[in-house]
Amino acid sequence: MSAVDYNRCIRCGLCLQTCPTYLETMTETSGPRGRISLIKSVAEGGLDLTSPGFLHQMSECLDCRACEAVCPSGVPYGRLLEDARAQIQEERAPSQDARTRFGRWLVFQQLFAKPSLFRAAASLVRFAQRTGLDGLASVFGLGDAAKLAPRISSRFFLADGRRIEARDAVGTAFLHVGCIMPVAFPQVHDAAVRMLVRGGLNVVVPAAQGCCGAIAIHAGEPDVSRELARKNIVAFEDSGADVYVVDAAGCGSMLKEYADLFTGDPAWHERARRFSSRVRDVTEVLDGLELDDRIGRIDADVTYQEPCHLAHAQRVTAAPRRLLGKIPGLRLVEMNESAVCCGSAGVYNLTQPDMAGRLQRRKVENIRETGADIVATANPGCAMQVAAGLRADGSDARVAHVVELLDEAYAAYQPL
Repeated sequence: MSAVDYNRCIRCGLCLQTCPTYLETMTETSGPRGRISLIKSVAEGGLDLTSPGFLHQMSECLDCRACEAVCPSGVPYGRLLEDARAQIQEERAPSQDARTRFGRWLVFQQLFAKPSLFRAAASLVRFAQRTGLDGLASVFGLGDAAKLAPRISSRFFLADGRRIEARDAVGTAFLHVGCIMPVAFPQVHDAAVRMLVRGGLNVVVPAAQGCCGAIAIHAGEPDVSRELARKNIVAFEDSGADVYVVDAAGCGSMLKEYADLFTGDPAWHERARRFSSRVRDVTEVLDGLELDDRIGRIDADVTYQEPCHLAHAQRVTAAPRRLLGKIPGLRLVEMNESAVCCGSAGVYNLTQPDMAGRLQRRKVENIRETGADIVATANPGCAMQVAAGLRADGSDARVAHVVELLDEAYAAYQPL
């Protein structure tokens, strides 16, 4: 925890009304200013690293980065939080029981590090869903996870080295496949590929890529994140692509910040910086391409749920709206608190189910007030959290990625 970082906070309080947990609790320690004070107190020896209050606040924070987007002093809050979580894990690791150590090893060093193992786990979930065995999840304490899980597709999107050529190509895009998206939302990757090709980009999907590392670093495992980062950096360098395209906002934020992972590492820092400078969200890329004017209609009221790590960490807010605005018949209805976190935040809805549920209900209420038929978003976690909340509320509103809606509209004149 760097004194340079936490001493930049001038305690102005502008961050408070952007913080989801502060909005729900109205408690100082549940806001960025309060948490920074706790981090400073630990760093200066006034508070123990493993004190219950400190542990609770470092866990309760969503790491949504909304505070960073409004901070006049440029406090790198996300870096402070992740450093604190890493120090907590380092302190607690020696005393953790064998079950906890095995669980963390299985999740971070196996499941998320090995795409084939992740697909195998997803296949088991799919089998449970098809056979009704997912109804037994509550017996094993997994009821909340089962409710949130999307319907696993009958096929997965594989990073299999494919190359899709565009007519009169103006460049080549590397498509990031990731972990959740290829098993839960393969149709989003399909739509992204088609839209990039329509925009004049060849698309490559190298097999050597892997998880972005976001889940690991949020859980206090920076070494695991670095190993995953090296894999993606090398895959991109070897691909010959011009741009690294991501259609999951959380992954994009992580990939754009790889240089921070390798601060002080002369062998990797510059490579990471060059890599991150070429990472773009798919909405950024499509917004900058000359797409054909021939586009079909989608007659619907659509509201846009802003993913935290697209709006706050990447500061991409206008591009998704401009793309939706291209679709004839689509009426964009802005929701109240569109950029307030829905409560997903990686695995937050599993580790902090109470607060996640409160934020989910807050989001669903704001969606309901718009009367929208479709909720557009740009991140798989948001899609799962919002869809689960709408189902619980009895709503039949559809949740779709921005690129899916674009693909559906363009397919009327440009089927691929």
